Amino acid sequence: MSAIAEEHLTTTSGRDVAVLAALATGFVMAMIDLTAVNLALPAIAQDLSVPLSGLVWVVDGYTLTFAALLLAGGALADRLGAKRVYQAGLVVFLLGSIACALASSGVQLTVARFVQGSGAALFMPSSLALVGHAYPATKLRIRMVGIWSAMVGASSAVGPLVGGALVSAYGWRAVFWVNIPLGLIGLAMVQVLLSPPSRQRNSISMVSHGLAIAVLSALTYALIEGPARGWTSTAVALSGLGTVAGAWMLRYRDMNGIGPLVPSGLRRTGGFVAINTVGFLINCGAFGQLFFLSLYLQQAMGLSALGAGMHLLPLMITVTVGNLASSRVSARLGLANTMKLGLAVGCVVGLVVVSLSALGVLGASELIACVSVMNLAIGTAIPAMTASAMQIAGQVHANSAAAALNANRQIGALVGVAAIGSVLHAIPVWNRSVPIAFVLVAATYGIALVVVRRSLSSVR
Repeated sequence: MSAIAEEHLTTTSGRDVAVLAALATGFVMAMIDLTAVNLALPAIAQDLSVPLSGLVWVVDGYTLTFAALLLAGGALADRLGAKRVYQAGLVVFLLGSIACALASSGVQLTVARFVQGSGAALFMPSSLALVGHAYPATKLRIRMVGIWSAMVGASSAVGPLVGGALVSAYGWRAVFWVNIPLGLIGLAMVQVLLSPPSRQRNSISMVSHGLAIAVLSALTYALIEGPARGWTSTAVALSGLGTVAGAWMLRYRDMNGIGPLVPSGLRRTGGFVAINTVGFLINCGAFGQLFFLSLYLQQAMGLSALGAGMHLLPLMITVTVGNLASSRVSARLGLANTMKLGLAVGCVVGLVVVSLSALGVLGASELIACVSVMNLAIGTAIPAMTASAMQIAGQVHANSAAAALNANRQIGALVGVAAIGSVLHAIPVWNRSVPIAFVLVAATYGIALVVVRRSLSSVR
């Protein structure tokens, strides 16, 4: 490659930044919404009389439809065009945001969150796929994915501060109204800046996607209602059995090529299962931790929504710093080693939190400092994970691979939040629940590290 071409791959034009901003808008809007909603939970509980299990539904109701429909969103992007599906997802998300802002009960709010999740399932895989189409050169794509991730990370960073300020000044409904201008700007930018990529006539199996939705719904119900109703109650037990039976049916159909959720060529690609497992585990730890801290800072430490947002701000900023540093670290160490480093540090810091809590010397400052270091490390690993997934899939399967990775990441978030909710329900004393919660977080990162070492070390 010539020096001129190499220089082109390492520079970013103003138009590149504008294109990335347009493609990150949906994800940015979703991340601000997610972090802000976590801070709004105590206010929602008080205003709408929502119990702990209901608060978990407010968070996981969104994640459920998001995860369940992501693969369908990727398939629709193949058939209808990524640009068209991305814009449709933004519209659906905006409608769901309006419904959330107008909700008068916990049930209405949860249903509106289902709508938001459906919209996110459409625009999320299309966003990452459009990045791949816009920047096909490997080095440039890795750089652009890093910047794209940093934009998303920045939105996560300001989300707690924005959410805390909105809740304190205008009430919890404001965290949903703020999505409207963001979504409209994103729609306009995509229309002006992006040309539609070519479509691929991949088939969509309604039976398989319906089974996936049923499996995730049953799993979500069992995880959320199990602590409240009892794990041996009839409804929870039936949900557990339904989860196992549905998962077995999906596995059978997939192995026999009967309407597989992802193309068989992608499923057989080396590293595909492993990278999706890593995505699941990272989100399980990260979002479980965020849910826990959002409640802990307000209910245990007595902070206001704005005060909690201020405390969460450094935690989220370090994720952005990690995202920005990731491309440089990956260029020096390789994608696999970058993931290993981030996951190892995240696991060790989680165990440090557990140790400090057991010794009785874990205050708010120590907790924030530890989690900031943890998030810096995980923030460095996430773009490397995303770039690895796109490298494994190649251009042909970009939409489906993006959908599969994000689906598994959202399932991880769903399980992480539900698991932490179970801990809080079983152990309502905060100084006892902290070490248990961070043992779970450390375990998710540790298991992910093992998966990378065993199955993804060859990714460069």
